[in-house]
Amino acid sequence: MGDVPDNAPEHCPGTKSEQAGKSASCQGCPNQKLCASGATKAPDPAIAEIGIKLSTVKHKILVLSGKGGVGKSTFSAHLAHALASDTTKEVALLDVDICGPSIPRIMGLEGEQVHQSGSGWSPVYVEDNLAVMSIGFLLGGPDDAVIWRGPKKNGMIKQFLRDVDWGELDYLIVDTPPGTSDEHLSIVQYLSSTHVDGAVIITTPQEVSLQDVRKEIRFCKKVKLPIIGVVENMSGFICPKCKNTSQIFPPTSGGAEKMCADLNLPLLGKVPLDPRIARSCDEGRSFLSEVPDSPAAQAYQRIVQSIQDYCSNRVTEEQSAT
Repeated sequence: MGDVPDNAPEHCPGTKSEQAGKSASCQGCPNQKLCASGATKAPDPAIAEIGIKLSTVKHKILVLSGKGGVGKSTFSAHLAHALASDTTKEVALLDVDICGPSIPRIMGLEGEQVHQSGSGWSPVYVEDNLAVMSIGFLLGGPDDAVIWRGPKKNGMIKQFLRDVDWGELDYLIVDTPPGTSDEHLSIVQYLSSTHVDGAVIITTPQEVSLQDVRKEIRFCKKVKLPIIGVVENMSGFICPKCKNTSQIFPPTSGGAEKMCADLNLPLLGKVPLDPRIARSCDEGRSFLSEVPDSPAAQAYQRIVQSIQDYCSNRVTEEQSAT
């Protein structure tokens, strides 16, 4: 849990629990007196600070997946590239996958470093209107491992949200790790004082992926995080020569389309497999710029347009309500 300190005993009930400082497992813990006082149950002051810091960000979008390896970071990167292709928009991509930060490689920024100024950490820029922040910029090299417990990872996420000088943004895209772990609870908690447009959930067609995505959807509903929609990645392979489609990952239970129909969720689109996407990511280039007329690039553009429409409609709805 995100409210268990690093130095807590094995069966710590959590600093926010009613049993904090009182249960048998708290005996001998250096935090016992503090927890028993009730001070740890107070709201984290960083939540209000983050609310102020991100008040200049118009739209905040989380990219989630139930399982690793479904192309979540690839989608996050290309969503950022697509939004930033409109040079009148300011876009930022925040990588909170603390243990597996792949965004620096995908964005062509490996080896870059973060600089600190009077107004906070300065993100790294891909284009004049596309900023990126990742723990990958703080490591000695791309092969360095981050071996941290939950509280330390949560502290880093807090710093990214509170201490990075994002400036005025039209879109902030947050690339999260797979699953429903500490990092997800932290990002939702820290953004609770800001307006989050919602989450885009990435899956692949096969049931083994959809099973975990259903858990992700329940997580979103439980923490009251709106769901913008679902993207089915690696949805068939279109042969570049004969143009026939082969199902590499067969949708044995109906794929994302049936899942979305059953759960009454929007299916934003299906992105077919294309080896050039992986090559572009490895080389740190935008697939959308490299092969703009490919079926996969066209699918991306339709999905991005749906996300933009969703964000615009939410603004209109809020203005109508006030």
